[in-house]
Amino acid sequence: MLSYPVNKISTPDDQINVLQLSDLHLSTPVAASTDSHSHCDEAASCQRSFEKVLQQALSEDMRCDLIIVTGDLVNQVESTIYDYIFQVLQATHIPFACIAGNHDVTDENGKDLPFFQRELVARPADSRLLSRHVIEAEHWQLLLLDSSVTGEVAGEVTSTDIDWLCNRLSTCHKPALIALHHHLIPVDSNWIDTHMAKNTESFWQHMAPFEHLQVIISGHTHQEQVRQRQGVTVYSTPSTCYQFMPYEDDFAHDKGGRPGYRWLQLANNGKVASWVERLDT
Repeated sequence: MLSYPVNKISTPDDQINVLQLSDLHLSTPVAASTDSHSHCDEAASCQRSFEKVLQQALSEDMRCDLIIVTGDLVNQVESTIYDYIFQVLQATHIPFACIAGNHDVTDENGKDLPFFQRELVARPADSRLLSRHVIEAEHWQLLLLDSSVTGEVAGEVTSTDIDWLCNRLSTCHKPALIALHHHLIPVDSNWIDTHMAKNTESFWQHMAPFEHLQVIISGHTHQEQVRQRQGVTVYSTPSTCYQFMPYEDDFAHDKGGRPGYRWLQLANNGKVASWVERLDT
């Protein structure tokens, strides 16, 4: 069995092929509301989609060296759901790492109600979800942050997080990738941008001196975008389940959007190639 969490990656060609999965939103049908089948159907759909996405990605003609799951593993905080996810990931025999999203530290009571009428309940994060974790490779450093805030939808990059990043980037000059759940640049969807990470301007100010910070990956937005700031390429990644409509001020599902995942090729010369694949219909 693979040891978890992974701390070091080594490959024959010193290139790291990373599979990013995000926003699984898994739940257990037994915990669904008894007066509606919709929750059960959605739970089963997200589980099937997660399994199919993983199967499709790992059947591609490309070596996978590391799987990073960028938050919202669950739709309700239950240890048995994490047990299932970790069993599935362990069965791949590929090193992996998981970080928390808002749904990993917050339950929503009244999911049949409009969002603003729901009760947000703070929950402790599963102990297997990582915070301020480093994965080292020959030519790269991968820095994983927990941006979740218990009982809230929005996240935060705290001053302690920033101090940790600055210390790491000051002492190790390998090209760097940061992974977290909440987005750090608005995606031009007003409703989700109100729930992005807080303290982002301080984050960007402190990151400015570090030219070897190359890439940031996140989830949360359930959509694919690529943005640039301060020479850093910032990727948002689709959900393995359902998608949000991009560039909408009000919440809307992208009903035609298929589940997706992101590949990142981190080359031994510090260059990055990245693209999104969608689940075959």
